Amino acid sequence: MSPAMSIPFRLTDQHVLEGMAALGTIDQRFAAGLATYGPPPLRRADEGYAALLRAIVGQQVSVYAARSIWDRVAALVNPMTPERLLGFSDEQLRACGLSNNKVKFARSLALDTAEKRIVFEALPELDDEAVIAMLTQAKGIGRWTAEIYMMFALGRPDVMPANDLGIIVAAQHFFGLRRRPDPKKLLKMAEAWRPWRTVASLFLWHYRHNMPDFSDSPAAVARREAERLAKQERKAARAAAPKKPAAKKKIAKKKAAKKKTAARRRS
Repeated sequence: MSPAMSIPFRLTDQHVLEGMAALGTIDQRFAAGLATYGPPPLRRADEGYAALLRAIVGQQVSVYAARSIWDRVAALVNPMTPERLLGFSDEQLRACGLSNNKVKFARSLALDTAEKRIVFEALPELDDEAVIAMLTQAKGIGRWTAEIYMMFALGRPDVMPANDLGIIVAAQHFFGLRRRPDPKKLLKMAEAWRPWRTVASLFLWHYRHNMPDFSDSPAAVARREAERLAKQERKAARAAAPKKPAAKKKIAKKKAAKKKTAARRRS
């Protein structure tokens, strides 16, 4: 089986544990991370047209906004089929909260599905690159969206969405890198993690949600609050501190210069 072929099984909770054990033997930092943060949760999503359309709806908006917009779209297009969506006008779709671009993307996906250029029933039997090639025919579906679909809907065990900002940030901190790795470097790093790159990605997301600047744990919240209060105290101290004589002279010179400029303009 070629490296790009990732269809020996669908990822399960047991596979996540097996994958983390394997990653720990490849790189001891994964083993240490597992001991500290525990195993990452397995994420699952529905398969099919509606699931991918929902991914489009959720692009570049908050989770709460995406859910609200999707609920309105699903109420309008019921049942959620490509043929039914194509029967509604752009104005009706925009009234649900979709932007002009997302209306175009939704129509493109619906048309590609209705005309069988995208066949969701065939995806489980295709290798990873063939899945990406089929899905990205539709406008608004890039490689990242296709990779996320493969990971969560198809349960592919060896996917690395190298353009994901959360994974990039997590990788920098987890591996102690001086700079954020670009997607090319991240893919090179991840070669060693085959055939468990999905599990590595899940762990890096899991680690990201436990980082001090992101976590909702009591310790992380307390740390952020302490940093905020310390910043306020430093700001108040600077405001209360007497200005140095040199600084006062400089301010006086600036004021005098402004007065001269204003006098010249009046004359």
